[in-house]
Parts: sequence; structure tokens; C-alpha cells
Amino acid sequence: MSNARPRHAPVTQFPVRADCLQIGGMPLTRLAQRVGRTPFYAYDRQRITNRVAVLRQHLPEEIHLHYAMKANPMPAVVQHLASLVDGLDVASAGEMKIALDTPTPPHQISFAGPGKADGELSCAIAAGITLNMESGQEMERIAKLGDQLGIRPKVAVRVNPDFELKSSSMKMGGGPKQFGVDAERVPAMLARLGELGLDFEGFHIFSGSQNLKVAALQESHEKTLQLAIALARHAPDTVRLLNIGGGFGVPYFPGDEALDVAAVGENLRRLMPEAKRQLPDARLVIELGRYLVAEAGVYVCRVLERKESRGQIFLVTDGGLHHHLAASGNFGQVIRKNYPVVVGNQVQGAEREIVSVVGPLCTPLDLLADRMEMSKAEVGDLIVVFQSGAYGLTASPTAFLSHPAPAEVLV
Repeated sequence: MSNARPRHAPVTQFPVRADCLQIGGMPLTRLAQRVGRTPFYAYDRQRITNRVAVLRQHLPEEIHLHYAMKANPMPAVVQHLASLVDGLDVASAGEMKIALDTPTPPHQISFAGPGKADGELSCAIAAGITLNMESGQEMERIAKLGDQLGIRPKVAVRVNPDFELKSSSMKMGGGPKQFGVDAERVPAMLARLGELGLDFEGFHIFSGSQNLKVAALQESHEKTLQLAIALARHAPDTVRLLNIGGGFGVPYFPGDEALDVAAVGENLRRLMPEAKRQLPDARLVIELGRYLVAEAGVYVCRVLERKESRGQIFLVTDGGLHHHLAASGNFGQVIRKNYPVVVGNQVQGAEREIVSVVGPLCTPLDLLADRMEMSKAEVGDLIVVFQSGAYGLTASPTAFLSHPAPAEVLV
């Protein structure tokens, strides 16, 4: 039996020339000069375009593709994706403003999340955005606000299903959840929805995220369709929308393998005839965030010092967990694992060594790479954290210890 430790899947989306990573068609060193400072996030426009093209190739043509902005709400990224996808999903008034600045029609924008304030709801109603309702109380508030505004709100019911997405790193459905309405409570809510005269669109059924297992996604899609068909019998009007969520994962850690999206698409294609027969007027939506942008982004910081402590080498950088909480292992990881990390200006290098990459914060949690093998780095070299296009900057405690925020560029 082999005792070899699992390794990261090769990161092949960015070319390497003269041992220097190329981002957006230019050497990383030149990009750093263009940005003018480190640390920074860089998102590769072509990589995002390519990912959407792959999905269009493998998903049934009946599927509408939406971008969940929470993954990366940088305005330039959202503007680019708005030209490629069929709709946007927002989770706050701030995200809604960015979405409304794009060419995306308001009726192709949805607003999900618990705890929506009245001001947020009013803005969404006035804009004509579809509100994914998370509770009966929220539904009553929406109806009251619609009456006050003289506008019939467009709504969908977010359903907390009685199943979960198996093998998902973050389960959003099944069991007690703050998200959505328990499936068994939805029929009564639909009856009340009809009494209130809201403009019923359909259902949003999202059971989990970051899943790399084809079988788990296939089972979830099958159960989601059957649940929607059952709930549609109680609907006050024709179901015009069925958002089956997302959950497509990306490989972050050693041993992870890329999702076989072709197999996921083939199973969805098999489900289409039943969906058309049972829900003939419904547009089917898959809502993806991480899968669209994560692998197109990198986080770049600069080595400030090489430090040896009791035989271990530390590369002290100007970046850290305050910019990239997920890579530090403090964003949902139970057992810390390394993201793929390289010395970006000498990817292979003449010498290799085992090092830990740390930031400038006064906490042992400020760790971007723990005892990883990479090329020998010196002061001034550029450290690159891959898979950083989703849940990076906006998912991090940027105010911690009052260091400057990093830059962001789309190239």
C-alpha cells in the first residue's frame, strides 16, 4: 500500500512562460507593476468566459444559467458575466445596486437570503426583481410593502427541502435551516400567497454547495424536480420558474478532483422531458457562483522576509487571512488544508524547499500555506494563491489589524 500523501490536482488554467505565471495574457511580474502594489486579486476575463462556454456545451439548452453574485461581487466581474449568463442572483441591497447597473433585465434578477430589511424589499419591488421569500412573515411584509408602493411584487418561494445535497461541504437544505420554508409548510404558504395576490413566479430549491460528486448532484436534481412537481399542485398560479440552485464544486485541496460537468449535464438532459411535461411553462435555472469564477482568480502577495525558526522556513508576506480568510483555513474548514500555492515568478524554480507562507498579522491563524513544497523564494518574490476568484476579498475580515485593503483587477 502506498503511503504517498495526496497532491493538488494540476492547476492548468494559467499558462507558464519562462517559469513565470501568465494572468490575462501577461507575465505576473508585469501585472504586478501595472497594479502598482501588492497584495492584489486578479481575475482572468478569458478564464471566466471559457467556464461559461463549457457549461453551455454540457448543460441542456433549456437550462438558464444565473450567476450568484455573492461569490464575487466585484462590479467589473459582474458586468462581464452579465454579458454571458441569463440572469443574476443577489443577496443584499449593495449587490442589487451592482446588478441593476448591468444590462440584465430586472425580471432576470432574483434576491435571496434571510433577514431582508424593509428598505431592501421596497427597492427590489420597485425595481421589478423577483424576491425569493424565506418565510411566511417575509411574505406578509412583501405584500404590505407592495400595497404601499402600488406595485404587485414578483415572488418565488425558497423551499427548504426534506433532503440534503450529500457530500456537500456547505449544506443549505434538509433538516432545520434558517434558509427557506420547510417543504411541508409550503402548501399552506402557497394558499396564503394566492389570497395576498402576489405575482407568483415559482420555486427556488437549493440544497447545498461546493460538491464534487456527480452522483450526489444527480440525486439532488432528481429529488428537486420531483419536489417541485409535488408543490406545483398547490400553487396559486402556473409555475413559471424553477431554480434548482447550484452546488457545482471546484478542486481546492489535495486529493480533490474536478467535477465531471458533462455527466451532470447528461443527467439533467435525461430529466428534461419530465420537467417539460409536468411544468410546461417553467424556465429551469441553475444558479452558480463559485464554479463560474473561483478558478479564474488568483491572490498575489509579496515576500517581505525569509525567516527560519527551529528548522522551519517561513516566508513572511504582505498578504494574509485579512484578505483571504478561506485560504487561511478559517472559513468553514474543520481540518485545515492548503489551497494550491506557488511562487508565481518562478513556478518550478532551480531549487525546491518546504516552507510555510504567513502574513503580517499578529496571530498564528495568519497562514496561507503550511509546510508546502515550492520553489525557493527570496524577498520580493510573488506568492500566488490559486482558486481565489470566489469568496476571497468580500468573505474576509479586511478591517482586522487595520492593514490596507488589497487591490482587485479584471484582466
